[in-house]
Amino acid sequence: MTSPHRTSRRTVLTAAVAAAAASAATPASATPASAASASASAASASAASAVSRAPAAPGGPAAGRLVDNHFWTAYGDWRRGTAHGTRAVPGPRPGLAIAAPEGLREYTDPHTGTTANWEYATWTGPEQELAVPATEVIASWNADTPAGTWIAIELRGTYSDGTTTPWYVMGRWAAGDQDIRRTSVDGQGDGRSSVWTDTLALDDASSGLRLAACRLRLALLRRPGSRATPTVRRAGVMGSDVPDRFEVPASAPGPAHELSVPCYSQNTHIGQYPEYDNGGEAWCSPTSSTMIIEYWGRGPSPEDLAWVNPDFADPQVCHAARYTYDHQYEGCGNWPFNAAYAASYEGLQGVVTRLGSLTELERLIAAGIPAITSQSFREEELTGAGYGTAGHLMTVIGFTEDGDVIANDPASPGNEAVRRVYRRREWENIWLRTKRHDAEGRVRSGTGGVCYLYFPARPSAAQCAALASVGIR
Repeated sequence: MTSPHRTSRRTVLTAAVAAAAASAATPASATPASAASASASAASASAASAVSRAPAAPGGPAAGRLVDNHFWTAYGDWRRGTAHGTRAVPGPRPGLAIAAPEGLREYTDPHTGTTANWEYATWTGPEQELAVPATEVIASWNADTPAGTWIAIELRGTYSDGTTTPWYVMGRWAAGDQDIRRTSVDGQGDGRSSVWTDTLALDDASSGLRLAACRLRLALLRRPGSRATPTVRRAGVMGSDVPDRFEVPASAPGPAHELSVPCYSQNTHIGQYPEYDNGGEAWCSPTSSTMIIEYWGRGPSPEDLAWVNPDFADPQVCHAARYTYDHQYEGCGNWPFNAAYAASYEGLQGVVTRLGSLTELERLIAAGIPAITSQSFREEELTGAGYGTAGHLMTVIGFTEDGDVIANDPASPGNEAVRRVYRRREWENIWLRTKRHDAEGRVRSGTGGVCYLYFPARPSAAQCAALASVGIR
């Protein structure tokens, strides 16, 4: 998340957010897509091959490819790995669960100081060659973790010279926070690569060294004597080699579409629950996640929200902040933690990936799939935003007839001002670039097209095709 070449992804507003009337943006003429009808189709992604690769795109390495996705979701995937105490679970959404624990593992939670023994079982996936030898790899996962259970996700890379990285911890995660504090792990590196919160990155991409392959290892843990088990439904990696660039090629506008996605402002929650990254002013990621989770007709129950102060509006945003919070990073912007939170709701999946153009994003929108995108910019670089930021998440919900981006921007002053229209060329460049200049003229990094995609466990045929076109199966 942060590195010598990467600015923190937490929202840093360098100017006050300008109030914008909701009517200031002109809506697209297309009829908004219905999330209910989109998720009702019987086509099942989990029945398809779970290992996915992004299609070729012009102008990049590896025959035009910049991104390579590999996900394990099918029953056969879980059977192909090396199991020590785990079992593959069949069904409409296959998964990986504890069969018979391999033993006991002591874990001291660094955020509570509590030491406890946990029964554990492990699964190690096969080494997966990356079609795009990568400078960065991000893991993401979807899992059910009943009370008294949690999971650890580890990643080992193979360098292009044949040597390997250590096993890096990419997350210790539970949907709840009663057993452990979900956390990333700082201080991991071998002198050639390092883990920055949720991203494994080469220390010097200019050396020509790349990550040619990678392997996941999952640990499933539960309290001794318990019959409960976590169940991992999806796990995988996104490897990428996006070249350094201040400018990206412009894409031609496609058809206009707009999805009916709820509007929530993070600024509604300024000062609320400061224990979660100082309150709502930093909650762009969980606020965006809430919008799309509700678009798909999911969300916390009244019982889930009982802990939230009843005087607070939109308590589901507070809930998302608490349950995406990374106790090491001390923020709610951990990318895979947000995807895993979305997938903790029945019938949803979530992944972290990179896209290569607004054309790819238009394809998803046309199929009824909105996206959460990460970008950073100076105020003058994005007309109408009214602020600058070192890192911010928005929810893209559509495109106008002119191809401009319709975004639910959680940095807006209130819910009524969240829907914005941003100029296509400005928005595409700030999202896809990897280098930029900050307000002082210093060179900073950009996210290179990172986005979260949340979609049904049983996508429609059109949604499966759109996801496959960007390398997600």
